[in-house]
Amino acid sequence: MSGNSFGKIFTITTFGESHGGGLGVVVDGCPANIEISEEDIQNELDKRKPGVILGENGRELSSKAVTNRKEPDKVEILSGVFDGKTTGTSIGLLIRNTNQNSGDYSDIKNLYRPGHGDYTYDAKYGFRDYRGGGRASGRETAARVAAGAIAKKILQKEGIKIIAWTKSACGIDCRNEDLSVINKNPVKACDLDAAEKIEARIEELRKEGNSGGGLIKCRITGLPAGLGEPVFCKADALLSQAVMSIGAVKGIEFGAGFKSAYMTGKEWNDPFYSEEEDAIYTNKGKSGMAPSCKEKTNNAGGILAGITDGFPVEFTAAIKPVPSIYTTQSTVDNSGNSREITIKGRHDVCLCPRIIPVIEAMTAITIADLWLQNKILN
Repeated sequence: MSGNSFGKIFTITTFGESHGGGLGVVVDGCPANIEISEEDIQNELDKRKPGVILGENGRELSSKAVTNRKEPDKVEILSGVFDGKTTGTSIGLLIRNTNQNSGDYSDIKNLYRPGHGDYTYDAKYGFRDYRGGGRASGRETAARVAAGAIAKKILQKEGIKIIAWTKSACGIDCRNEDLSVINKNPVKACDLDAAEKIEARIEELRKEGNSGGGLIKCRITGLPAGLGEPVFCKADALLSQAVMSIGAVKGIEFGAGFKSAYMTGKEWNDPFYSEEEDAIYTNKGKSGMAPSCKEKTNNAGGILAGITDGFPVEFTAAIKPVPSIYTTQSTVDNSGNSREITIKGRHDVCLCPRIIPVIEAMTAITIADLWLQNKILN
C-alpha cells in the first residue's frame, strides 16, 4: 500500500490499524528548536479520543454523538525531541491501542459493509484486515492529530491560528455564528440553540440504530499573503487534498463556494480598500511587494489564483453519515452471494465533534508545509 505520506518539506507518514498494536507517525522536515512536549501533543489527541469531548479549559463534556470505545490515546515521543525541543531530525510518535474488541467483526468478516472500504480494498489488494476497517478506520486519524500538534507549534510562532467548528449536523443548521460558545457544548456548534437540537436529534438517531452527517467550517487567521503556487500546487488545491484525505469528508468549498455559481461577478468579487477606510478584514500585505489593504467581503475564502491573499482562509467540509449503523442492510459476501448484514460494535452516531481536531490537524500540516516552502524556496 502506497500513499501513506503527505507533504513536500514538512512531511508526515502514518502507520498502524484500528485493531493492531497501535498507530504512529513519522514527521520529517520540522525545523530544530521548536518547543514541544508529550503534553502538547496529548492536549490535541484528547480532543478527538473516543468516549469523551473536551470543552472549555479541558472540561469533559458528555456527548451522545461519540462511541463508547475508551482509548487513552497516550502518545509516546520516540525520536526527534530532546530537552523539550525538536532536534531537526525525524520525529517518531506512537499511540498504542488498548481497547480493541476484534470479536465484534468475526461474524461479518466475509461480508462487505455498505459505505465502508471493504469491497474496494478487496478489489485493489485481494486481502484486507476486516477488524474495524484496518487503515480505512477513522482511528487512523489519531496519528494525523499527533503530527498536527507539531505543525501547530510551528504556526504559533508565526501568529497563525486555526479554528474549526460544527456549522450543521444531522440536518440541523446553526443560524448564528458565535465562536465563543463552541467549547461550551459537546457538538462544538457555533449556536447553543442549534447545539441542543443536534444533541436531541443524535439521541433519536442512536435509538433508531442510525447516524447523521454534517458540515464543519474552518478558519485560518494570521496568514501572510503569498503562500501557495499558482498552477498545480495552489493553496486551496493542497488544502482540499489534505482535508479530502480524511475518510469521512466527501466535499469541500472555500469562501462562497458553490454559491458562487449563482452569483454575478459584481456580487462575488471582494473589492480592496485602503488602510484608511472601514472594512471587516485587514491583511498584512508584503513589505516592498504588495501593500496592506482591507476587504468588506471574503467570497474568495482568502485565496486568489491559488495564493493566499493575507485575509482569513475559510472553508467548509461536508462530513458523511457514519456508515456503521445498527439496522439490517442488504449486501453481498466475498463470493458474490446476496446476504444481509447487521453491524455490531461501538460506533459514533455523528462525527462532527470528533472530526474537528482532525480537520484542524490536516490544515495545520498543510499550512506549515506551505509556510516552509515559501521560506526556503522563495
